[in-house]
Amino acid sequence: MVASFSQARVSLPRLISDGMVLQRDAEITLWGWAAPNEALSICFIDSTYHTQATTQGEWQLKLSGLKAGGPYNMQLTASNQLSVNNIMVGDVYLCSGQSNMELPLKRVSWVYPEVLARDSFPAIRQFYVPRVYEFNELHSNLKACSWNEATRENLPDFSAVAYFFARDLYRQYQVPIGLINSAWGGSPIEAWLSEAALKEFPAHYREFQQLKDTALVNRIKSDDRQRIDRWHQQLYQNDQGYRNPDEPWFAHAVNYSGWDTTTVPGFWNHTPLGNTHGVVWYRKKFTVSESLAGKPALLVLGCMVDADSVYLNGQLVGTTSYQYPPRRYPIPDGALRPGDNTLTVRIINKSGRGGFVPGKDYRIESASDTLDLAGVWYYKLGTAMPALEQQTFFNSQPGALYPAMIHPLKHYALKGVLWYQGESNESRPLEYASLLKTLINSWRDLWRNDSLPFLVVQLPNFMEHRPQPSESNWALLREAQASALDLPRTALAVTLGLGEWNDIHPLRKKEVGERLALTAKAVVYNEAQVQASAPRFQSVQREGNRLVLSFSNEGGGLVCKGTAATPGHFALAGADKQFVWAQAQIVDNRVVVWSPEVPEPVAVRYAWADNPEGANLYGRNGLPVAPFRTDSW
Repeated sequence: MVASFSQARVSLPRLISDGMVLQRDAEITLWGWAAPNEALSICFIDSTYHTQATTQGEWQLKLSGLKAGGPYNMQLTASNQLSVNNIMVGDVYLCSGQSNMELPLKRVSWVYPEVLARDSFPAIRQFYVPRVYEFNELHSNLKACSWNEATRENLPDFSAVAYFFARDLYRQYQVPIGLINSAWGGSPIEAWLSEAALKEFPAHYREFQQLKDTALVNRIKSDDRQRIDRWHQQLYQNDQGYRNPDEPWFAHAVNYSGWDTTTVPGFWNHTPLGNTHGVVWYRKKFTVSESLAGKPALLVLGCMVDADSVYLNGQLVGTTSYQYPPRRYPIPDGALRPGDNTLTVRIINKSGRGGFVPGKDYRIESASDTLDLAGVWYYKLGTAMPALEQQTFFNSQPGALYPAMIHPLKHYALKGVLWYQGESNESRPLEYASLLKTLINSWRDLWRNDSLPFLVVQLPNFMEHRPQPSESNWALLREAQASALDLPRTALAVTLGLGEWNDIHPLRKKEVGERLALTAKAVVYNEAQVQASAPRFQSVQREGNRLVLSFSNEGGGLVCKGTAATPGHFALAGADKQFVWAQAQIVDNRVVVWSPEVPEPVAVRYAWADNPEGANLYGRNGLPVAPFRTDSW
């Protein structure tokens, strides 16, 4: 075990610290370290408890029957004294997964400006688990971290999904909510499994064993760092935009009359550059009115692939080192001039398609004006480079995150787990169902709680819509996530309609959190009247040239959302396994599906696509029906 505390004095894990939330109505474990056999006493909520450290210098104390409330203080007395202040008793949730769980409120601040401006819920608290990967030892404590209240000062760093989940529950139950945020962007599910759990997956287990070789890991890291540094050094040295230091291409007065033109937004693979990697410079000349000139403004440049540096009239106004964050750069007072202005964007592309992501906003906005920047831009190649081989992300390796980000939490009593993950497993969806069920069962074993609720976010719509029925890894992954419902005390928050075709980090985190809260009310709080899902597909029966689909009674019955009078995105296939679009109709909470092209249908699929545009089958409670299929082809 890895412990970071001296064993000579009484000490506590960082989870047990000022501002913590303890789980109500459950057996609570307090634990820590002390001198061997040292006796200690703990005063908490008008009671005094006694315990003694083991010969190894470890101690535990069990409490039970705590009721929601606070704040309270706790005093620990032994050879030294410790105090833990501002403790609340309420409901504690572990919030785990990858970037869409980790994504903080500040990344969606313009979508929910009233939240960051007005919200303050000190009884909602977040504990952010430091991001650490480990292959050799199970940690018993965490690196520097603390509990933080959901005040205006701290809210920007709260997980957006977890916060909206907690806010919804707090408003209804008035019970303090603790959020343990243990997530890491880009992490696949197998990274969160223990060594024992990985044994069910031999390939992942073998990889985990190999990575116990610290010298190997360090060598890979060193080789990656040197290779990436060489690539960037060569990129900079060869970039024509920097060749003349007296007239760099970002200078306001540079002559770009010989540059080619293209349309922004868009990727440059549609230009004569093709699939070039390296640096491409873009320039846009635009006119600023007297009313906008000199005023504070915001430069909105959607997203770019991969990295960018942005100059306004020769002045650097923003830079981002990777593709995912929305580009929202404040324009300094006085930087916008009346009349002609020039915007220069230097984009570095390492692999794949480079350029401006389509479908995003590209504009300058102020309190009173908006200036559209989409349209014709000039562009020129700075330098071409070979594609940069991706570095090894050790946080994405099997078993990497369990030892230091999950195992140290095992004594801390939980109300439930929120799980938002799957994007990084999209290329391997067929094993995901087994991985997810193993994760749920192994975490329940770790917390010694067979009924620990797991609330799973099903992945939303993403990527370009395909005009014809097709196979889809995202659909297979959603199906695998839904398989978690085979286990007791699980729930699925269906998020179709909340995604964005051009962004793996969709902005509508409030609705995701609230849909998770609905599942919690039904599964965790046993609110019988809560309809936490739309009707679920149950069975199919063939009647002549039609398939009749039956659904559960949840969600108040089936409806079509939007202006369409009939359900969309149904596909039928016959024995030839060739799916075609089909017509559908709701009849008494059943759906009848048919197509003149399939006189003898044997299989039906609904919303079976990466981005099932037109999937409009909902429950009367406003929740979408989960994607499904009747075949197993």
